[in-house]
Amino acid sequence: MSALAGIIILLGRILFVIFPGYVSGYSFHLKSSKMAEGYAQSVGFPAPTLAGWPAGLWLDAASLSVLLGIWPDVGALMLAVFVAIAAWYFHRFWEVQDPNQKQAQTMFFYRNVMMFATSLIMFGFFAGVGHALRFAITGPLIDLTP
Repeated sequence: MSALAGIIILLGRILFVIFPGYVSGYSFHLKSSKMAEGYAQSVGFPAPTLAGWPAGLWLDAASLSVLLGIWPDVGALMLAVFVAIAAWYFHRFWEVQDPNQKQAQTMFFYRNVMMFATSLIMFGFFAGVGHALRFAITGPLIDLTP
């Protein structure tokens, strides 16, 4: 992989993890842990305590993994798991009656679907390129190179 390709991919990794790592993980789940737990309880999430600081740590660990290239494939899968659960439990737009709330929840649901898809693409890329990934500390844990 060329240095230029590595820089472009690193820039993408940096920009991608801003939302799950900082906006969602740190600013919401860690700093507003009780609010996150309350929302989880209000939507009937089976373990609302997990929606607070544990979710923030999960998101931050996954984001740092992708950003720093410390088993970035595992970090991408961690993000995929999180957003799949979040889409299903927290953004059930099909159950919302109020048109404004329905529109907001629909947007949040599809944002998570998009992040799920991107996480799968990143996983496949990291595992497929193997240790040729530039600007990574360890490279992927799973090697899908031919």
